[in-house]
Amino acid sequence: MPLPPDRSHVPTEHAHVDSASLDRMTTLDVVSLMAEEGRVAAAALDRIAVDLAAFVDALVPRLEAGGRLVYLGAGTSGRLGVLDASECPPTFQSEPGQIVGLIAGGDAALRRSSEQREDERMDAVDQLERIGLVPADTVLGITAGGTTPWPLGGIEHARIVGCTTGLLCCAPVDGSIDVDHLLCLDSGPEILTGSTRLKSGTATKLALNTITTAAFVRLGKVHGNRMVDIRATNDKLHDRAIRVLRSYDEELTRREADSLLARCDGELKTAIVVLRTAQDPDAARASITRSGGFLADIIGE
Repeated sequence: MPLPPDRSHVPTEHAHVDSASLDRMTTLDVVSLMAEEGRVAAAALDRIAVDLAAFVDALVPRLEAGGRLVYLGAGTSGRLGVLDASECPPTFQSEPGQIVGLIAGGDAALRRSSEQREDERMDAVDQLERIGLVPADTVLGITAGGTTPWPLGGIEHARIVGCTTGLLCCAPVDGSIDVDHLLCLDSGPEILTGSTRLKSGTATKLALNTITTAAFVRLGKVHGNRMVDIRATNDKLHDRAIRVLRSYDEELTRREADSLLARCDGELKTAIVVLRTAQDPDAARASITRSGGFLADIIGE
């Protein structure tokens, strides 16, 4: 068996100076150190705010034009991408295929670890071909150490296709990786050496939260700080939709709000426009389409 590449230079593989006695720490000391490392992850996000904003600003018009955001990752990185993609439809009523999460080893790897698949660059290419990757798409590779072959192979293929590309990592990478947007969360060593599901995973989740939230704000899926593009498909969302709708008219009762939502097929944004403009639901939907989804352009707030 050939020797693997030497990754001793990658900061996520280094030993953390504050956790050298981790096996002898009290439970409280371990918990406190983990909490401190969570703050380090948040600080790493803050340091790349400008780069993240630039990525979102490049992404939004591509989504508006019908392109997709495709996450590529292995292990924890892949699971986080799939998680973020899965949460966009219920949060923003986005099309299920607009944000796509792909993981090395396929969906089976979401539950059963498939570490050996992360070295298979062509598997990423195969998955991208299966979803019909096109130049309008944006591909973001996710790899804590910045060296995982699977997402890097996918990025290389995406560049050949003509996609906009990005790399989200938690350690500095060398200049040989050719991407349009390098998002480097330099979060440092893990308290459990090499376990990038910890601080690196936290920083990555924060970054993905930021990317999709900022993008969908820019796409008109939010009014003020309210989720307005939700559909009342379960009790939690039903209750939330009622409460949000009532925030636009304090005199509206829960029963009246519920009745209005029913008239609008559970579509909160449609119900808000009906409430504030007295249009019927079909006219409200037409107004929403004309405004590009931005409620402020319809109800003047």
